[in-house]
Amino acid sequence: MKKKIICSVVLFAAFSLTVFFSQKIIVKYQAYKKELILLKKRKESWLHLERTLTNKVNRFKGTIGLVVKDLDKGWEIAFNKDILIPSASLIKVPIMLSCFYAGQDKNSILKHSIRIRSSDIVSGSRVLGAEPIGSVFTVEELFDPMITQSDNAAANVLIDYLGFDTLNFYFKKIGLRNTNIVRKMMDFSERKEGRENYTTAGDIAFILEKLYYGEFISRGVSSECLRILGEQKINDRIPRKLPPGTFVAHKTGLEKYICHDAGIVFTDNGNFLICVLVKHEDKFSVNAKKFISDVALLAYNYLATE
Repeated sequence: MKKKIICSVVLFAAFSLTVFFSQKIIVKYQAYKKELILLKKRKESWLHLERTLTNKVNRFKGTIGLVVKDLDKGWEIAFNKDILIPSASLIKVPIMLSCFYAGQDKNSILKHSIRIRSSDIVSGSRVLGAEPIGSVFTVEELFDPMITQSDNAAANVLIDYLGFDTLNFYFKKIGLRNTNIVRKMMDFSERKEGRENYTTAGDIAFILEKLYYGEFISRGVSSECLRILGEQKINDRIPRKLPPGTFVAHKTGLEKYICHDAGIVFTDNGNFLICVLVKHEDKFSVNAKKFISDVALLAYNYLATE
């Protein structure tokens, strides 16, 4: 009798365990099936986005260098990503990264003090131009005005501080393949002589992705760079049509016939990289800015379809 009871208990326990694990398998299978359906839906949305962007790029009068990347899935849409386009103020991002790299090689560089001269103040010096001549800033204190308000004097001071050769050396060390610097901001006499700063959508996308994944020097340095980019005050392109409060870490660029914006957009449904370089034929940049903001909204809506 005792053996029968033990056998019954064992059989019941075995049955209970079988039911328990079967239910877990069913739940896991249902979750996996749901995940596949969502993935298929997201892929279809991505392909639709690619077709839409292809049509927009083909209709635009000018040259577009574009990269949009789903940072969760690793999917990328690109057009002319390696074509050289004047960098305008996008060059300020590699300048900042070069200073951080120089700071890694020699710690005291970021804390080095620089006195502002009258010759440093050029058009587009939104912050330093309002400061008294002779004001002193450390190298790292110049990052904020240079990036968040695109201050040209701040950029030129840092160009003078490191020098063209050193900056181009660090650009290569960072991993930029097609980005150079040969003239200062607003130096149009150099431009007339044929000397121009160039970059590509692929290069800018590359450094943004390194920052996003914490792979530039260290996670701490990468986070600091993203923080500065996230305080951008010029928001008439990528963030323009996005829902209020959407966090975007980005940098703009604007010169005659040139209009850029590139950054990381953070959303509840995932994050995406967007880099749009525009060389246009219009007297003003209205259409180029609209093109960039339309691309950003289309990419945002793609993630919002889940």
